[in-house]
Amino acid sequence: MGKPILNHLARLLTLSTSLTHLLASLLSFFFPKVAWSPYTTLLDALVKPIPYLSVANTLLALGVLALEWPLPWIARRGKVHASFEVRLLGVLPLAGVAAALDYWTVDVAVGYVLGMGVYAWAWCRGEVGFLRSSFVGGRGCADVRVFT
Repeated sequence: MGKPILNHLARLLTLSTSLTHLLASLLSFFFPKVAWSPYTTLLDALVKPIPYLSVANTLLALGVLALEWPLPWIARRGKVHASFEVRLLGVLPLAGVAAALDYWTVDVAVGYVLGMGVYAWAWCRGEVGFLRSSFVGGRGCADVRVFT
């Protein structure tokens, strides 16, 4: 049997996590609550008069969604969506920390950590990353090379 293509597995994992993140962050506009409110009241300023945390979570969820499922004209031009480094060092850790602070999105933080782990596993295995054909209706997984 063939080897699994881990970057596509991680992409699907973080794509479903970002959709869950978007829905949960929209829910947090109506029911604002900090996840750690039983332990401290220092973070209540993030949600009470103006829901800053909900806005940040919504924007980060839309950013991860745009990174994982880009529009075709973005996928043909840019290289940012194909970068492991942008995902592992930039967007996913930031979205995970913001998700861990909100009560409705704590489970999303676990999904982002799992996605980062699978991306790191794919990067350590030497997978090239995402090519344009996997985003824009090409042959998909057939274009990805795996080095062992």
